[in-house]
Amino acid sequence: MTTAMSATRPSVTILAAVLALSACSGEAAPAADSCAILFGRPAAATGLSDAQCRPGCACGGVTWTPPTYDAAFVARLLSGWTLENPSAPLTADPYASPAPPDDPPDTVCAVLPTGAAGATPRSYRLGTYATEAAARAAGAIPTHFGRCGVCSSLENLAVYVRENDLTAPVRACGISSGSFDADVACLQGLGFDLPCAQVWAYNTANTRAQCLSTCLALLSAPYHLPDGRLNDCLRCDEERSGPVFKAVAGRTRRNSGLPNALCRPCSEVRPLVHPY
Repeated sequence: MTTAMSATRPSVTILAAVLALSACSGEAAPAADSCAILFGRPAAATGLSDAQCRPGCACGGVTWTPPTYDAAFVARLLSGWTLENPSAPLTADPYASPAPPDDPPDTVCAVLPTGAAGATPRSYRLGTYATEAAARAAGAIPTHFGRCGVCSSLENLAVYVRENDLTAPVRACGISSGSFDADVACLQGLGFDLPCAQVWAYNTANTRAQCLSTCLALLSAPYHLPDGRLNDCLRCDEERSGPVFKAVAGRTRRNSGLPNALCRPCSEVRPLVHPY
């Protein structure tokens, strides 16, 4: 999850053209290349129009639009479930070590209900499975692609769903907090549990160390350039902080199928619906 002065995944090269101009003959312009339209939900800070970025993909013969998750859905994530195997708090800076290799592409983290149907809250466990089919065969519901990490819980999913633009509040926590612990506390105030807040705070610290001069000049800049590329601060964040964040956090918005204010190529988004 990229945030200015915070974190997420590897940098991308984004196609810029959305509409092709018609020839001088006056013929109608051809339809936009659907693969050039980015996946996301633009906000004021995004810097792109709805014609350049939209919450759906129609590329390579595959059409997919995620459902809209409302406030009632978020409330059910928070009150309707309780995690039996939560992640332990981080005890060391994950950026002190190289990022591990990427997971095989079919790997999923899934929710395995363990409590009685109809119980509120219903208990569940998180587990990593080799494929979606393997997860479903075990009675589990895929919640994101890639192995489980410290942000994989439904409690943290609720934050990712509720906040269309996480860049601004996470950046504000990093700027206003005078210490690592204060940043963690601020991030917990957004709704993240402790281990997930910690990896976001470590990410912020690493991006500050690696990208400070670039990011200071772009604090109020749109997230994207007019051609669709991320601005240099967010691109630095993705390149320098993204791989470790993805490996430790587990859940990202892209691998959870969630559109947001940072727009992405459809090739990087994993179609997933959350039917808990």
